[in-house]
Amino acid sequence: MVGKNCFAIASDRRLGVQLQTIATDFQRIYKIHDKLYIGLAGLATDARPCNLMLTEQNHFLWHQRLVFRHNLYQLREERNMKPETFASLVSAVLYEKRFGPYFCQPVIAGLGEKDEPFICTMDSIGAKELAKDFVVGGTASESLYGACESMYKPNMEPDELFETISQALLASVDRDCLSGWGGHVIVVTPTEVTERKLKGRMD
Repeated sequence: MVGKNCFAIASDRRLGVQLQTIATDFQRIYKIHDKLYIGLAGLATDARPCNLMLTEQNHFLWHQRLVFRHNLYQLREERNMKPETFASLVSAVLYEKRFGPYFCQPVIAGLGEKDEPFICTMDSIGAKELAKDFVVGGTASESLYGACESMYKPNMEPDELFETISQALLASVDRDCLSGWGGHVIVVTPTEVTERKLKGRMD
């Protein structure tokens, strides 16, 4: 969700196999650099970085490929990747595997030039969906759209943005039996990053 020269990215913390809960502290949001984050909803083995796990022979999970490519870009260009550029990179990586896709739905959020917030999401083969207010993904996306549409307003300050995205997340996961067990919210401004854990219904 976008605010005034800031953005917030949030996720629930449940990892499950259909109705069976496996873990209640699962991480879905990953840092690329100080002003760029990616959230990964979907199949945990495709989304979660793990140094020992391979999806095919000599092929690391794609999150690590993204970090690796960003580091190469940083070495070559001597600057961090812009969010728009990173979104195109993620889209290309997903489209490369379109006939055996990664089962995940990325949500990308970052601050670009002049600290303008950028957000986008895409499907499992890299078709981008850009927005100026908010984007959603995962099993609770239908209820998230309704909650975000009713609560969002433009040019929110970081504190108000945190409160809005937190309330929208908690209200939405309560309406989806495959999501929940609290939340993880990161608010990014040009000068600082604030990370908080939310307590939600534990059922």
